[in-house]
Amino acid sequence: MAVLHGYHHVYTSHYHLVFPVKYRKALLTDEIPLAIVQIAREITERFEITFEKIGTDGDHIHLLCSFPPKMSGSQAVRIFKSVTAIQLFRRFPALKKDLWGGEFWSDGFYLATVGERGNWKVVEQYVQNQGKTSGNPAQLRLLT
Repeated sequence: MAVLHGYHHVYTSHYHLVFPVKYRKALLTDEIPLAIVQIAREITERFEITFEKIGTDGDHIHLLCSFPPKMSGSQAVRIFKSVTAIQLFRRFPALKKDLWGGEFWSDGFYLATVGERGNWKVVEQYVQNQGKTSGNPAQLRLLT
Protein backbone atom coordinates (compact mmCIF):
# COMPACT_ATOMS: atom_id res chain seq x y z
CA MET A 1 0.00 0.00 0.00
CA ALA A 2 1.88 2.97 -1.29
CA VAL A 3 1.38 6.61 -0.52
CA LEU A 4 -0.18 8.22 -3.59
CA HIS A 5 0.79 11.65 -4.83
CA GLY A 6 -1.41 14.23 -6.52
CA TYR A 7 -0.50 17.72 -7.69
CA HIS A 8 -1.10 19.31 -4.31
CA HIS A 9 -1.63 16.39 -1.97
CA VAL A 10 -0.27 13.10 -0.70
CA TYR A 11 -2.68 10.48 0.56
CA THR A 12 -3.29 6.90 1.47
CA SER A 13 -6.98 6.12 1.66
CA HIS A 14 -8.77 2.91 0.79
CA TYR A 15 -12.46 2.23 0.34
CA HIS A 16 -14.65 -0.84 0.10
CA LEU A 17 -17.55 -0.27 -2.31
CA VAL A 18 -20.42 -2.66 -2.99
CA PHE A 19 -23.38 -2.25 -5.30
CA PRO A 20 -25.82 -4.60 -7.01
CA VAL A 21 -26.86 -5.06 -10.61
CA LYS A 22 -30.22 -3.51 -11.41
CA TYR A 23 -33.14 -5.73 -10.33
CA ARG A 24 -30.52 -7.95 -8.59
CA LYS A 25 -30.09 -9.88 -11.82
CA ALA A 26 -27.22 -12.37 -11.80
CA LEU A 27 -25.45 -10.94 -14.84
CA LEU A 28 -21.89 -10.78 -13.49
CA THR A 29 -20.91 -14.11 -15.01
CA ASP A 30 -18.96 -15.30 -18.03
CA GLU A 31 -17.13 -12.51 -19.84
CA ILE A 32 -18.83 -9.52 -18.17
CA PRO A 33 -16.56 -9.49 -15.06
CA LEU A 34 -13.51 -9.60 -17.34
CA ALA A 35 -14.89 -6.66 -19.33
CA ILE A 36 -15.45 -4.76 -16.06
CA VAL A 37 -11.79 -5.28 -15.13
CA GLN A 38 -10.74 -3.93 -18.52
CA ILE A 39 -13.06 -0.93 -18.14
CA ALA A 40 -11.69 -0.36 -14.62
CA ARG A 41 -8.21 -0.07 -16.13
CA GLU A 42 -9.53 2.58 -18.50
CA ILE A 43 -11.15 4.44 -15.59
CA THR A 44 -7.83 4.37 -13.73
CA GLU A 45 -6.09 5.97 -16.70
CA ARG A 46 -8.72 8.68 -17.07
CA PHE A 47 -9.62 9.44 -13.45
CA GLU A 48 -7.60 9.30 -10.25
CA ILE A 49 -9.26 6.10 -9.05
CA THR A 50 -7.08 3.07 -8.38
CA PHE A 51 -8.78 -0.31 -8.19
CA GLU A 52 -6.84 -2.66 -5.94
CA LYS A 53 -9.22 -5.65 -6.00
CA ILE A 54 -12.47 -6.41 -7.80
CA GLY A 55 -14.72 -9.30 -6.83
CA THR A 56 -18.09 -10.31 -8.24
CA ASP A 57 -20.73 -12.63 -6.90
CA GLY A 58 -23.29 -12.98 -9.67
CA ASP A 59 -25.60 -10.09 -8.83
CA HIS A 60 -23.30 -7.60 -7.10
CA ILE A 61 -19.74 -6.28 -7.20
CA HIS A 62 -17.14 -5.50 -4.52
CA LEU A 63 -14.42 -2.94 -5.17
CA LEU A 64 -11.39 -2.24 -3.04
CA CYS A 65 -10.17 1.10 -4.34
CA SER A 66 -8.39 4.32 -3.60
CA PHE A 67 -9.10 7.85 -4.76
CA PRO A 68 -7.84 11.30 -3.75
CA PRO A 69 -9.36 13.28 -0.89
CA LYS A 70 -10.73 15.88 -3.31
CA MET A 71 -13.13 13.22 -4.65
CA SER A 72 -16.12 12.08 -2.62
CA GLY A 73 -17.19 8.46 -2.39
CA SER A 74 -20.37 9.17 -4.32
CA GLN A 75 -18.36 10.82 -7.11
CA ALA A 76 -16.16 7.72 -7.40
CA VAL A 77 -19.24 5.47 -7.45
CA ARG A 78 -20.96 7.66 -10.05
CA ILE A 79 -17.89 7.57 -12.31
CA PHE A 80 -17.50 3.79 -12.01
CA LYS A 81 -21.20 3.02 -12.47
CA SER A 82 -21.76 5.36 -15.41
CA VAL A 83 -18.62 4.42 -17.36
CA THR A 84 -19.03 0.68 -16.83
CA ALA A 85 -22.75 0.75 -17.69
CA ILE A 86 -22.18 2.64 -20.96
CA GLN A 87 -19.30 0.38 -21.97
CA LEU A 88 -21.08 -2.85 -21.01
CA PHE A 89 -24.19 -1.95 -23.03
CA ARG A 90 -21.94 -1.15 -26.01
CA ARG A 91 -19.96 -4.37 -25.73
CA PHE A 92 -22.90 -6.63 -24.87
CA PRO A 93 -26.05 -5.34 -26.63
CA ALA A 94 -28.00 -8.41 -25.44
CA LEU A 95 -27.94 -6.94 -21.91
CA LYS A 96 -30.69 -4.55 -22.97
CA LYS A 97 -33.11 -7.50 -23.02
CA ASP A 98 -32.48 -8.18 -19.32
CA LEU A 99 -32.16 -4.53 -18.25
CA TRP A 100 -34.79 -2.76 -20.31
CA GLY A 101 -34.52 0.56 -18.45
CA GLY A 102 -31.05 1.37 -19.75
CA GLU A 103 -29.40 1.13 -16.31
CA PHE A 104 -26.95 -1.60 -15.40
CA TRP A 105 -26.46 -0.83 -11.68
CA SER A 106 -29.00 -0.25 -8.91
CA ASP A 107 -29.19 3.22 -7.41
CA GLY A 108 -27.77 2.45 -3.98
CA PHE A 109 -24.32 1.49 -2.81
CA TYR A 110 -22.30 0.58 0.27
CA LEU A 111 -19.13 2.51 1.11
CA ALA A 112 -16.70 1.93 3.96
CA THR A 113 -13.21 3.14 4.68
CA VAL A 114 -10.60 0.46 5.10
CA GLY A 115 -7.77 0.94 7.58
CA GLU A 116 -4.32 -0.34 6.74
CA ARG A 117 -3.54 -1.58 10.21
CA GLY A 118 -6.85 -3.02 11.32
CA ASN A 119 -9.14 -4.49 8.74
CA TRP A 120 -7.24 -4.22 5.44
CA LYS A 121 -6.36 -7.92 5.17
CA VAL A 122 -9.84 -9.00 6.24
CA VAL A 123 -11.57 -6.87 3.61
CA GLU A 124 -9.00 -7.76 0.95
CA GLN A 125 -9.57 -11.47 1.59
CA TYR A 126 -13.36 -10.99 1.57
CA VAL A 127 -13.32 -9.17 -1.78
CA GLN A 128 -10.90 -11.71 -3.21
CA ASN A 129 -13.15 -14.63 -2.26
CA GLN A 130 -16.29 -13.27 -3.90
CA GLY A 131 -17.88 -15.76 -6.23
CA LYS A 132 -15.74 -18.74 -5.26
CA THR A 133 -18.63 -20.69 -3.76
CA SER A 134 -21.01 -20.02 -6.65
CA GLY A 135 -18.70 -21.23 -9.42
CA ASN A 136 -17.81 -17.76 -10.71
CA PRO A 137 -14.22 -17.06 -11.78
CA ALA A 138 -11.67 -16.58 -9.03
CA GLN A 139 -10.39 -13.16 -8.06
CA LEU A 140 -10.20 -10.84 -11.03
CA ARG A 141 -6.74 -9.36 -11.39
CA LEU A 142 -6.11 -5.80 -12.48
CA LEU A 143 -2.34 -5.88 -12.43
CA THR A 144 -0.21 -8.51 -14.08
